[in-house]
Amino acid sequence: MASTASRPVVAIAGATGHLGKHVASAFLSSPLSSRFSEIILLSRQGSPPESAGPDTKVKLTVRKYDEENLIDALQGVQVLVNTVGASGHAFKEKLLRALPQTDVQVYFPSEFGVDHYIHDFPHLEWDQKKKHVALAEQLVPGIKVCRVFCGLFLEDSIGPWFGFDTKNGRYESVGSPQTPASFTSLGDVGKAVASLAALPKEQIPNAVHIAGDTRSIAEIASIMEGEGAGRVEVTEIELPKYKEETTAMVSKDPARFLRFLVGENKINHTREGLGNDNELVNPKQQLWKWADLIGLARETNGQPWKNYSWPPQ
Repeated sequence: MASTASRPVVAIAGATGHLGKHVASAFLSSPLSSRFSEIILLSRQGSPPESAGPDTKVKLTVRKYDEENLIDALQGVQVLVNTVGASGHAFKEKLLRALPQTDVQVYFPSEFGVDHYIHDFPHLEWDQKKKHVALAEQLVPGIKVCRVFCGLFLEDSIGPWFGFDTKNGRYESVGSPQTPASFTSLGDVGKAVASLAALPKEQIPNAVHIAGDTRSIAEIASIMEGEGAGRVEVTEIELPKYKEETTAMVSKDPARFLRFLVGENKINHTREGLGNDNELVNPKQQLWKWADLIGLARETNGQPWKNYSWPPQ
């Protein structure tokens, strides 16, 4: 174990949210937790999360924070991980504006999705993320800002909102069903961020692409069939028309956009696609084994989100 002096203090904002709780759990898990001298969970409620188990050996602190005490809440912190969700852009900006008056040296902004820097269309949510990173570069040029792109969340993606009607065994692909897309589990996103946060500042890239698994819609259908889904029918709809109709609308909702981005090969986190940094964060899978679509298929008998009512009532 490294000496305390060389192990950073990390703070996680949004640690009780959908992704944030998985990130907090990852930082507190073995062997990653031993790389930090203290893990601070920033909570609006000030209540400790369920992820703080009795076997946690690293010092764990919960700090209550709000718009008024951000500088104090970040006292003594060297690494800040921002997992505040899509509804919190104003708060995220206030958090960013506090950084020049803190000791934070490494900042992970709330990205953790697709690499929207390659998109050729406007989108309210992704444009806000671009604006946030541009502001960070302006306000804190000396801080390492690392954007982590994980593709699609493994647990949240094989459902009807992305054209996977698992209940009725029908998958609809926008463009070719042979185009690969990358998926990463929520827990593995957290572990990747924890692994990066423990690196020396100069070794942390500005942008990181990871993928727990990369598969085409046709491959996913085959995997699910093999784990109990029965026959899955895969159909294809025309990509240019679908994209034109989708981008004609101003939207915050990413689902329709993500569907044509899969077809455009823009969520492919492999060497042949946008690149892949799995070996940087998890060399030879020595820190953990990446969750994959076969595992998801086995857990759900080939029918993830089968009983989810769609469209929502």
